[in-house]
Amino acid sequence: MDGYREGALSSSYYNILGVSSDSSIDEIKHAYRKLAMQWHPDRCIRMPSELGEAKSKFQKIQEAYSVLSDPKKRTMYDAGLYDPQEEEDEGFSDFVEEMVAIMAQVKREEKVYGLEELQAMFMEMAEGFQSTSMYCGTPSVVDESCVNRGGVLTQPSLI
Repeated sequence: MDGYREGALSSSYYNILGVSSDSSIDEIKHAYRKLAMQWHPDRCIRMPSELGEAKSKFQKIQEAYSVLSDPKKRTMYDAGLYDPQEEEDEGFSDFVEEMVAIMAQVKREEKVYGLEELQAMFMEMAEGFQSTSMYCGTPSVVDESCVNRGGVLTQPSLI
C-alpha cells in the first residue's frame, strides 16, 4: 500500500499520509517524505499523462503534512475544529489544546464521580457567575435549601 488512497482528503489527513491518529511527529515526517518523493510533480516529467494526478496528490500530501506537523493545528484538527480557510486564532487554539490535555488526563485517571462530588463541582462553577441568567423569561437562582438537600436548580416563585 502506498499510503495515499483515492478520496482520502474527505476522510482524513491521517489517511492521506497513511499513518494512524496516534502517530508520532517522526512517523508523520517519515510518511510525508516517502509520499512526497513518490508523488512530486518533478518526478513525473517523463509521463505527462500522470502530471495532473501527481500535482493533485502532492498538494493534498503537502496540506496534510502542514496540519499534522504543527502541534496547534493538529490539536484543532483532532478536535474537529480545524478549518484551512480560516485564519488561526492563537488564543482559541491554546484553549482547545488545554481542554484536550485535561480530557486525556481525566480519561487516564478513569475516576468515577459520585452525585455529591458532581453537585459540589457544579456549585463551585456556578458561584463564579455573578450575573443573573435568564430561563424562560425569569431569572434563575440557586435554591440554597435545595442544594443542602442535594437537589437541583429551581426558579423563584412568581406568585
